[in-house]
Amino acid sequence: MRRKYVYPALNWFIKGTIAAFLLFTIYKQAFGAEEAAGLWRAWLQQLGQGQWRWLAAVLLLLPANWALEAEKWRCLLHPFWRPTFGRAFRAVMMGVSVSLFTPGRIGEYPGRLLTAPAPYRSRALLAMAAGSYAQLLLIMGMGGAGSLYFIAFLPEGLQGMAGMGAGLVLALSFVLAAGFFHLGRLPAIALRLRAPKPMLRMLLLLRQYSRRRLAVALGLAFARYAVYSLQYCGLLAFFGLGIPPAAALAGCAAVFLVQSSIPLPPPLALLLRGEAALVIWGAFSPFSLGILGASFGLFIINLCLPALLGLIFIVKTNVLKSLGYENDVVQNELVKCSADLSHGFYSPGKAGME
Repeated sequence: MRRKYVYPALNWFIKGTIAAFLLFTIYKQAFGAEEAAGLWRAWLQQLGQGQWRWLAAVLLLLPANWALEAEKWRCLLHPFWRPTFGRAFRAVMMGVSVSLFTPGRIGEYPGRLLTAPAPYRSRALLAMAAGSYAQLLLIMGMGGAGSLYFIAFLPEGLQGMAGMGAGLVLALSFVLAAGFFHLGRLPAIALRLRAPKPMLRMLLLLRQYSRRRLAVALGLAFARYAVYSLQYCGLLAFFGLGIPPAAALAGCAAVFLVQSSIPLPPPLALLLRGEAALVIWGAFSPFSLGILGASFGLFIINLCLPALLGLIFIVKTNVLKSLGYENDVVQNELVKCSADLSHGFYSPGKAGME
């Protein structure tokens, strides 16, 4: 009976801890950062100049960005478990909330698992890993191609080195693409390497993915990448930077490549993205505050706003029960209530006899 009161308290403690870390992270980046005040003034100045149409377009693309991610996860989960779109979308939002303050966004994995039934959690992890693989494949391929665009703008001494780096990234992306469409061969490779049996059992599930399903997942990943790039370009236009469309798209690809190359918490990744954007687009516009403001705005719109929505879903979720720690307590309490009339319930057996 004591656990009946301990578990709710622990449940709310976990929720409160997640909320505290998340809200502190958002506040620190949105208002407490050194350049936050200047970035907010730049935003207000652009709104005062009638640039709100670009911002409205970016906000309208926000649901499409995360809806595509939820659909990609559902596509890869389909051979094992078929959650509704609403449930998948809720899981993705909860994952964003937990990932916002964790290195390399690793918190996205446990965040999504809060909505997955216990028998399907390993499948949900596998689907997330395959989805991340598809997204990384696109980031590397597009990033390598986008980096080639800026080689001509570099000093002559750096052009050769940059070209080699971009070529290496493109070659690696082709290798990753071949591996992505042959995921079913990983169990045989792992068996030869004498991988642990739990890992082998997990990898055997990859044989459920047909090439057609993987192609659909890759297509959804590309659509999400396109939406994210259009949002970034929209924010560049919002600040009136005057960057040519080709340079803007290529720059987005290069910035995403740099950001994804180093696993950092999103706030530090935001700093890295801003510095990379200054290097890439500085040759096209002297308005450095606008370049940083576009990166700052993308962080606020695409991560902070969904994270707050995810926090609402987390607050409404019984975290311990989702993780399986309350099942035995709940089941035992139900049995006691059915057998003991002092709880105010009739026993199912006796009710049927009367």
